[in-house]
Amino acid sequence: MSMGSDMYRQQILDHYKNPRNYGELPDPTFTHEGYNPSCGDEIEFDVTLADDGETIETVAWDGDGCAISQASASMLSGKLPGMTLDEVDDLDRDDVLEMLGVEVTPMRIKCAVLAEKVVQDGARVYQGELEKAATSTEDDE
Repeated sequence: MSMGSDMYRQQILDHYKNPRNYGELPDPTFTHEGYNPSCGDEIEFDVTLADDGETIETVAWDGDGCAISQASASMLSGKLPGMTLDEVDDLDRDDVLEMLGVEVTPMRIKCAVLAEKVVQDGARVYQGELEKAATSTEDDE
């Protein structure tokens, strides 16, 4: 294991044991939840938008699951403030994997991208582009 890889593994464990922005917001603009049935991960994000209705001002999340899903949610929660909903929509699997900084096995990809998909779907529901339903990584490849 390389020194850089070990550093990222430690970062993932730190976010898992000491999650950032964990909890609930008192009056979020929107809230959305999701789950990964293959691993049992559950995540819910609260998002408050700025007055422009497009820029994320604050986020909080709550959930339970494996270290990868929880670290991904924690890390993503630190990157979201200041992003627009269009920028959130443009996030993809590669962005999440780069953020995590470690190789994720195919079986754990669903764990890694759950938080991203929950926020994206929540934004789409808020914008009226998607009906409200919990996000699931069940059908993702």
